Amino acid sequence: MFIIRQAVNEDMPQLLKLSRLVHSFNLPQDKDSLAAKIDRSQRAFSGEVKDAKGREFVFVLEDIESRTVVGTSAVYSQISWAGHPHLFFKVRKREHYSRDLGTGQVHVTIQLDSDETGPSEIGGLILAPGYRGHPQKLGSLLSYVRFQFIGLHRIWFQPRILAELMGALTPDSHSSLWDYLGRRFINLSYTEADTFNQRSKEFILKLFPSVEIYISLLPPEARQLVGKVGDETLPALKMLEKLGFSVQDHVDPFDGGPYLHASRDEIPIVKYSIERPLAGSGKGATHMGVVSCSGEFGFRAMRSGFEIVGASVRLPSKTIATLGAQTGAKIGITAFNAGGNAIALERAASSVSKKGRGSRR
Repeated sequence: MFIIRQAVNEDMPQLLKLSRLVHSFNLPQDKDSLAAKIDRSQRAFSGEVKDAKGREFVFVLEDIESRTVVGTSAVYSQISWAGHPHLFFKVRKREHYSRDLGTGQVHVTIQLDSDETGPSEIGGLILAPGYRGHPQKLGSLLSYVRFQFIGLHRIWFQPRILAELMGALTPDSHSSLWDYLGRRFINLSYTEADTFNQRSKEFILKLFPSVEIYISLLPPEARQLVGKVGDETLPALKMLEKLGFSVQDHVDPFDGGPYLHASRDEIPIVKYSIERPLAGSGKGATHMGVVSCSGEFGFRAMRSGFEIVGASVRLPSKTIATLGAQTGAKIGITAFNAGGNAIALERAASSVSKKGRGSRR
């Protein structure tokens, strides 16, 4: 059995171990940086952080049987504001045509740009290699819980949600795009530059050219990375597109990975997630989906069946025990259909009703 919960200090050793299995700046390999990240998350979950600029929620996926942390994901309430811009490359297409030659070309350009309007961002979805492709679809669970959380706490998040996907890296975790472009202006390795970017963006604005750059001037192995993701990130891309995210003409200035965006209230999981008080355990389940609870043990979520009874919800006794929920506690619920799509509970109830009438005949 697996559960998703908020990260706590005791997770530090296992998160450090996980950070060494994957390459992600959202899961630092430095103990102090990771400790600060967990602390920010704990204060955000507790409601202690009042300013959206400081809200960072870190979730972990735990294999309950082995008591092992095997994955993590995160959501940030606001990633940019005045004086703290979100930086990206703006991608454009430029058409050039010669009447004398009767021919022309279309060139792709990139230009450093910034945004201070402050969208929220999802990120940091990491799953240990041995758990990828699991029958319980653990990667989607790690992602879906974030959207349910946003749906249940909309006031904490911005109307626009951004998602950054890591670009394709070399086997030794280098970016050819950075090596051929960024390093010509900033004498740092890809890892050094992206790590320093977590603390300050001034060096990029001061050292990187502000003009348009024709990527046809770059070697093929570098220019083909603009807007592309690695093979390991393709499932995440498809998952986000299924949820209504679309690719922007913005890419990461370090590895060229694309930024996707969506309207918060149009994301199905956000739209259809609701809270109901727990009425106790039930004998059966009429719906399947994601359930969550914020109680004595902090935030917890898992896949489970559930039953809506009037204005309340009933859960299997094992789910109640795993969540640590008490009767009367508010339970977050999101129903999914057989195709894995979040649906309104009214629609799910209608479907159950029709199936019941059919079986009686």
